[in-house]
Amino acid sequence: EEVPDAVIPAASKKITSISSPLRAIIRLRRRYQGLKKSRLHLELPREKPAEFVHTRLLQRQLSLNRTSLYSPSMSFFNQSGFESSQYFTFDTSVEHYSVKKCRRKKSRRKSRMVLYPDKTKKYLPAEEKSKAKRCLLLLIAIIFFQILNAIENLDDNLQKYDLDGLEKTMHREVFGQKAAVESIVELLKDYLATHIHNKPLVISLNGPTGVGKSHVGWVLAKHFRSVMDSDFVLQYFVMHHCPSGVAPLACEIDLSKKISDVVTRAEIEEKTPVFILDEVELMSPVLLDTLSRFFEPNQTNEFLNAIYILISNLGGAEITKFVIQNASTELLQQQRGAEELLSIIQPVLVGVHPLWKAADIIPFVLLEKAHVINCFLEQMRREGLYPDQKHIESLANQLSYYTTGDKQYSRMGCKQVGAKFNLL
Repeated sequence: EEVPDAVIPAASKKITSISSPLRAIIRLRRRYQGLKKSRLHLELPREKPAEFVHTRLLQRQLSLNRTSLYSPSMSFFNQSGFESSQYFTFDTSVEHYSVKKCRRKKSRRKSRMVLYPDKTKKYLPAEEKSKAKRCLLLLIAIIFFQILNAIENLDDNLQKYDLDGLEKTMHREVFGQKAAVESIVELLKDYLATHIHNKPLVISLNGPTGVGKSHVGWVLAKHFRSVMDSDFVLQYFVMHHCPSGVAPLACEIDLSKKISDVVTRAEIEEKTPVFILDEVELMSPVLLDTLSRFFEPNQTNEFLNAIYILISNLGGAEITKFVIQNASTELLQQQRGAEELLSIIQPVLVGVHPLWKAADIIPFVLLEKAHVINCFLEQMRREGLYPDQKHIESLANQLSYYTTGDKQYSRMGCKQVGAKFNLL
């Protein structure tokens, strides 16, 4: 079929009505197509079969006729572009070949691998490290060093007060009170491990007379005076510092002033003062009220860092009864026995004054006859005398005892040992 002549003037009229930018676009398109055809012409194979060329020509002509039927304007563009091209070919396989070649080049670029020489080392690519991970590791290191520093400070405090030496001394010089000595040392170690506390440490030593309570107070005072200073240790004997003829108000003022002065000096030196109060059962209610105010947790820091040792015979009758009743059993050496004894003593002490609610109560049990003999041996050693076992046993037999089964408990403990020794 041939294209009718009436179609061409209609297409030319439409082109004249198109604006100048569209004409510029058409000119650029034509120039681009011309350059493209010239580039493809250079890449064409030199020889082509005649039948192959004729077939391509017919296909091209048919495609142009179809476009002219559906769109006259587009057929005009194609014809004009076709007529204006300097180089022309009907072989469309060339375009397909060039496009395929460009795609192959792009794919090669994407999948390109780096080939290392044989002698070089191969390293994995370095991963980019997260800053948050570095900050987390730094925080963990800081916390670790702080914990290590705190542990070293705990060891320094314990070494400063030499509590290991105190424990050895008490086990060597205090007889028959192994459980009480271990409890005292454990409380001191826990409290003196740091200088920051939320309440004072109050230890109450209770038991019958002659079982070693005052002797423990004397050992504690001697030890802390040697490791700190005598200015930071106060021993207060009620019968000596507050006799029966002195007004309770004057004793209260004197005791408050003594405690305040020691606490103030200890705070300056960053030390923990020790107050050993003997014969507490003889204190008036006014003095007990004064002490209870120092035991309260809502005080200034210097008054929270203090150790109070209360020594009294309160609860001695209950302890004696409990020991005699359970002498034939192993309850005294068990933890259950200690808890049961403590449950008996604590209501008695709290009934005297509420200040014992804030205290750690440590009961001192009765001494056996073997412990009394050890007291005689220690007394002779202090006097520089040669110990005579037979003579010591004869002196020990002169004391009175509670007899239960095969065990004998001294009624007065080691209190009469000094008097008997002076008769030698």
